[in-house]
Amino acid sequence: MENLDAKSISLWIMATIYTIAGILHFVIPKFYLRIMPPWIPYHKLMVQLSGIAEIALGLGLFFPQTKVLAAWGVILLLIAVFPANVYHFQSRTRKDPPSWALLLRLPLQFLLIYWAYTFTY
Repeated sequence: MENLDAKSISLWIMATIYTIAGILHFVIPKFYLRIMPPWIPYHKLMVQLSGIAEIALGLGLFFPQTKVLAAWGVILLLIAVFPANVYHFQSRTRKDPPSWALLLRLPLQFLLIYWAYTFTY
């Protein structure tokens, strides 16, 4: 078992976040369906596949044998979902978080990519 240091705690937090986020694709699919850009086909299937990917990657981060591969997968996933985050900002409704929060999420993606990158070596 790994030592319980800041990096290990950070990894467990990341793994938990992605696992829960993936589960939410199935618990509240309407939210994810609504933020899908219209040019992406098969919205329901894409929401389900991205949910499965987040769950698998989140769980993969928990295990030393799959941690590096899962971290690279998280990076690719964050790049893949970036257009949906841009679309969400552009198509915001009153039910959504404030515009400033959706705008802040865009550069936050780069920090999340860096966070995942710290587990690729």
